[in-house]
Amino acid sequence: MQSSSITKYGFRIRTRAGVLVDNLSIFGQSEADACRKLRQIYIDCEIIESHCQQGNPAGRHGHLNYEDVVDLIISA
Repeated sequence: MQSSSITKYGFRIRTRAGVLVDNLSIFGQSEADACRKLRQIYIDCEIIESHCQQGNPAGRHGHLNYEDVVDLIISA
């Protein structure tokens, strides 16, 4: 089984209705993958800013908080 690297990306977007959304986090294997997932959720959104967030999800022996678990579930 191959282990793929999942990284958390942060976005600031404007929805097609004009609403500004800050601090939107999505996991992806690359920034393009995270953008693809973002555009599936927010169709026709404008990406204003994107960045790679430091700190990947905790490993097998690490600690996951509630937000990390929800982000993993949502990004699946």
